[in-house]
Amino acid sequence: MPLQNSTESIFSQLEALGHKKIVFCSDPDTGLRAIIAIHDTTLGPALGGTRMWAYKSEAEALSDVLRLSKAMTYKASINGLNLGGGKAIIIGDSHRDKNEALLRKFGRFIKNQNGEFITAEDVGTNPRDMEYIRMETQYVTGMPESIGGSGDPAPVAALGVFMGMKAAVKELYGNDSLAGKTVIVQGIGHVGENLVKILRDEKAKVYISDINEDLLRQVAKKYGAEAIAHNNIFDIDADIYSPCAMGATVNTQTINKLNCAIIAGSANNQLEDEQVHGQMLREKGILFAPDYVINAGGLINCYSELMGFTKKRTMQLTENIYEATRNVLKLSKAENISSIEAANKIAEKRIADIKKVKSSY
Repeated sequence: MPLQNSTESIFSQLEALGHKKIVFCSDPDTGLRAIIAIHDTTLGPALGGTRMWAYKSEAEALSDVLRLSKAMTYKASINGLNLGGGKAIIIGDSHRDKNEALLRKFGRFIKNQNGEFITAEDVGTNPRDMEYIRMETQYVTGMPESIGGSGDPAPVAALGVFMGMKAAVKELYGNDSLAGKTVIVQGIGHVGENLVKILRDEKAKVYISDINEDLLRQVAKKYGAEAIAHNNIFDIDADIYSPCAMGATVNTQTINKLNCAIIAGSANNQLEDEQVHGQMLREKGILFAPDYVINAGGLINCYSELMGFTKKRTMQLTENIYEATRNVLKLSKAENISSIEAANKIAEKRIADIKKVKSSY
């Protein structure tokens, strides 16, 4: 199955997004089909999770890994981490196709990058999978605490999103309390559920939605949230819409339906088109807390593991997402540009500044 109509179109995608390297990984014996995308290593080695997903096509898989890896570069930059951006995807059903042999073979491909790419868990992978990869390479993080790793990143990721929410609420309402605010959390996986807990502890009213109806009922009962059908989320008036599942849920169709003041969630690449939909949100008066700014808690958790930081230091770095978000929203307002443009501007400036420093060595 061809990735695109021609190899030229693959290279044009890499050039357009500024990628340094793409590695295609194939192993007939294990059934492994994977792609490692290294976007930029100016600030440090490229770190990004490995996502396992049953993509409809190889072209869709390539497009996803390119967008996700670029976002990781910007995520690390804007949050002051000395990391580059990368991402990996394994094409397949994580419930059916994943096994030790496949993961260990994938680990060999990571090892061959000689430290230029470091991976961690993502959608469709977990800490146990990282243990298998670790059997073949040292370039993996997000290991279980029982073997000296940083453990589950979900609580840290949720805290980061919460800090970003508070910054957006501060910008819009003058104080950052979420007590009494109404939040729709779409997607209640590991990060989403942790976010629901934090929001309920803060006395926010929380609506939750998920395609897994059994999980939806359980989480609603556990935290006193209100479950709503997946296709009804845009019919509810809320202060905050928090997408915490897959990307591109903020698009022309949904923006026209949205009845909220703020968008702040953990999902990657929430805007289907950064330029078009960033501007649409601005024109509609909806404040967007850029996803790669506020969902950096998981990356910070992995970075802390690599650097040997304490839990306390990890929490401090995650709480800094509040100021990072405030800076983005201030620049957006000052320069009359969308918040995603403002975030990109800040991230790109740090990378450009460090490139100048390195060129003088």
